[in-house]
Amino acid sequence: MPEQHIHLGRWDEVGTVAGAIRTRVFVEEQGVPAELEWDAADADCWHAIATDAQGVPVGTGRLLPDGHIGRMAVLAEARGSGVGMAILQALIAQARILGYAEVVLHAQTHAEAFYRRAGFVREGEIFMEAGIEHITMRLALDGR
Repeated sequence: MPEQHIHLGRWDEVGTVAGAIRTRVFVEEQGVPAELEWDAADADCWHAIATDAQGVPVGTGRLLPDGHIGRMAVLAEARGSGVGMAILQALIAQARILGYAEVVLHAQTHAEAFYRRAGFVREGEIFMEAGIEHITMRLALDGR
C-alpha cells in the first residue's frame, strides 16, 4: 500500500480541500447536482483528508454528529491504493473516541463489498439518493 496520511479536521480547517475533492468525484465525475452535494451539516462534522506520499490531497470523508459516515470520495487516480479504507478507518476510530455505539452509512451499491470488508452489514432495500442506487450499512462499535 502506498504511503498516505490521514488528517481529521473541522470544516473551517479542511473544507476547501474536502470540497474540491467532492466536487471532482461527485459533481463532475458522477453527475450529482451541486445543490444536492452541499448541506449545512458540513460545519458540524469531522472531515478526513487523505494525502499521498507527496502530500497531495486524494480523498475525503465525513463523520456526522449522529454517527453517519458520508461523502466518502477518492480521486480516480488514487482508487485501489487503500486510501478509501484508510479514510474509513480514521472516521471509525474518531467515532469510537467520541463514544458512538455504531456508525451508519449510505453506500453506493457498487461499493457495498468495500464496506463489508470493513465489517459493515447491509440492511434494508436499495434506494435512490442523488439519482444513484444506495444501500444502508451499519457497523456496531460497542465492545470492539
